Amino acid sequence: MTYIDIHLVPVPRANKRAYEDMAALVAKVLKEYGALRVLDSWLDESGPDAATYHGESANPESQEYGSFMASAGANPDEMVAMCLIEWPTRAIRDMGMKGLTSDSRVQFEGQEPVFDGKRLIAAGFKPILVGGGEA
Repeated sequence: MTYIDIHLVPVPRANKRAYEDMAALVAKVLKEYGALRVLDSWLDESGPDAATYHGESANPESQEYGSFMASAGANPDEMVAMCLIEWPTRAIRDMGMKGLTSDSRVQFEGQEPVFDGKRLIAAGFKPILVGGGEA
């Protein structure tokens, strides 16, 4: 069964291009270590709000919704990036991440950080539905 890694991180707006370059390199390396797909994306700040994800009867006007900006702890000079990594199995994920974290191509010591890694929110997920059917 596939396994999914997701991370959410606030990125200084001034570092947008640097993040995109870093994400492209990391995606290439992740695929070499077995990732099936890597999807990096920016939060669409002008996109739909949470109310559009609920039917009218489940959407009382007084309800307050959370936001990705708040969840990521982003401030006004930051934007939110989300990355989804799909792996064939959890075992391949564990080996792939071990490879990634020791690969010299993605060790950025001595370089100006693109984002604050201590603020990265990350977790692994077990799919329950894939393409509208059970996983």
